Amino acid sequence: MNAPFRIEATTFDAAARDVFAANYPETPHILSHRLAGNQLLDLGALAALAERLPESSIEYNRGDLPIGVDGKPGATGLSIGDTIRKIAEANSWAVIKNIEQDDLYNALLVSLLEEIRPQIEAQTGTMLTPQGFIFISSPNAVTPYHFDPEHNILLQVKGSKTMTQFPAGDSRFAPDTVHESYHAGGARELTWSDDLATGGTDFTIAQGGAVYVPVMAPHYVRNGPVSSISLSITWRSEWSYAEADARGFNRLLRKAGFSPAPPRRWPASNLAKAYTYRALRKLGIAGQQH
Repeated sequence: MNAPFRIEATTFDAAARDVFAANYPETPHILSHRLAGNQLLDLGALAALAERLPESSIEYNRGDLPIGVDGKPGATGLSIGDTIRKIAEANSWAVIKNIEQDDLYNALLVSLLEEIRPQIEAQTGTMLTPQGFIFISSPNAVTPYHFDPEHNILLQVKGSKTMTQFPAGDSRFAPDTVHESYHAGGARELTWSDDLATGGTDFTIAQGGAVYVPVMAPHYVRNGPVSSISLSITWRSEWSYAEADARGFNRLLRKAGFSPAPPRRWPASNLAKAYTYRALRKLGIAGQQH
């Protein structure tokens, strides 16, 4: 049987690391990996992990959802452990958040990110706030349209799924006011309309495949015809934090009656607005950010 996590063998081979280096941080792309078969990522181990983590680290919802949702749609009535163990027939999707709280899963997360740390830090500087999330999905389940504040690689461990991504920073797909409200504590779900569909790009990954998601790139996910396990490894950068703080400053400007320009995408700097917002936050004039 495989060891719970690999240290001697690499999960991302040299070719995958080269592809990542050529595209990070702004271009979505597909990578290969060697994570399938890891004992920490089978259903029994994941059910046990979900049952021992705090309730705040678990989310699970019905799987038969539309691309766009308003609020949380609710679970199926099963416990989180039973949802994961019976995922093939549970009609659900579940996410285990912040797996780094557990020593074994933190070791797995760290080992993966260490493999690509040189490529990350050559582009966006020091790798900050590493976090991991595990998704367990029933056949054909949908994860609705949303965005996330981290740099993210989603590794497919079992089954398949198609992620449809939309251009990061384009207000057509995620209005600036929604970015600003998210960083003030709002939801990350976005409003969907069918006329947005032509702007998306599909990335289909099966076991052994992974897809990179740029910071705040809107996306939704459709699971394949069998149940699925995916691991999302994420990190922040000073650029991503500056983008978030610039959004916070823009929210203050908008409340004061101005129409601020949105933050610029990497490699442009948003530090002027970010530093101003951070100073206001220290003075108690602005709240904390996501």
